[in-house]
Amino acid sequence: MTTNRPRVRELEIVVGNMPTGKLNAITDVPGVKVGHATLIEGSGPHMPGKGPIRTGITAIFPHTGDTYLDRAAGAIQWLNGSGECFGAAVVNEFGFIIGPIVLTSSFNVYRVADALQDWSISQHPEVGIETHGLICVVAECSDDFLNDVQGRHVRKEHVFKALESAQEGPVEEGAIGAGTGMEGFGFKAGIGTSSRVLPKTLGGFVVGALVLTNFGTREQLTISGVPVGHELIDWQPQRLDRCNEGSCVMTVATDAPLTARQLKRLAHRASLGLARTGGIATNGSGDLAIAFSTTNRVPRDPKDLLRIQEVIPDFQEAAINALFQATVESVEEAILNSLFKADTMVGRDNNTLYGLPLKEVIDIMHKYGHSEVRYWKPF
Repeated sequence: MTTNRPRVRELEIVVGNMPTGKLNAITDVPGVKVGHATLIEGSGPHMPGKGPIRTGITAIFPHTGDTYLDRAAGAIQWLNGSGECFGAAVVNEFGFIIGPIVLTSSFNVYRVADALQDWSISQHPEVGIETHGLICVVAECSDDFLNDVQGRHVRKEHVFKALESAQEGPVEEGAIGAGTGMEGFGFKAGIGTSSRVLPKTLGGFVVGALVLTNFGTREQLTISGVPVGHELIDWQPQRLDRCNEGSCVMTVATDAPLTARQLKRLAHRASLGLARTGGIATNGSGDLAIAFSTTNRVPRDPKDLLRIQEVIPDFQEAAINALFQATVESVEEAILNSLFKADTMVGRDNNTLYGLPLKEVIDIMHKYGHSEVRYWKPF
């Protein structure tokens, strides 16, 4: 569900110090594609197994080629493990990601994985006969406050739609795709993205992040160091049972030539971006980061015994540290974009998540000395 709500930078709220890419999105990393499928049906009382429905899928392709034959170097790192990431063991064992990364809601993980296997067979009829099949990556957050999760309403056709609609270019944010039913800091949240570009002297590499935000309580929300959530603590009620729940899936892409081990180090830093928005990775939260490089690809069928791989040495510290900083800033701004772009949504049993009140946020930023922040035109 797209809205005309602004992104963070459209209000002159600057996050971090590094420049963004042209789109300020994960798709600034050359070749990365993103697609969504959004399911919004019904309203009113909850009928378990039937509706109302507020859920979806977001698919991320590491490059424009065949991601089954040409795998991306990758790694997955947990901050807190109260969540599922189907296929993570293979990624961390072999250091590459096979196929697209798909985000969805908790109860839909296995249906999505099954549909991805169908998609893989349609793309490569030889899988499971002449060669091994797709061990896909499916990660989740719970949208149970707005959505009828028992219905597991994501179907094969929805997964195929997300995969087939994936494209380079601008990425839709907010209550879209996997973010349709998600919550952040007591407000409506969902999908957000951002990017950073290293100086040419450090390779000019791009780091982009796409997040699925579903964590945090009102008082924790921090925007560019300002305790916005504390100031909004009495603005509309938030549900009281939220404090022990939540999750966040952070996907980090780069065209920097990195090994799987180095990508795991990037994935570690993604959690710092989450922390800068106020997240603390609560006991019941499933917070994880998936990182991949579009440059260092691993062929399914290597012809040569040895493979030469170009990488940035660990002790090229200026470049490595810049990649770390780019990761932290991209994740932080992506999380904020997921909040700024998501509008109020009513779900099952008329449960309501309010969109972040932008006028009040701007007033608070001004109160704390951020006079450069400007009001949005509709005000």
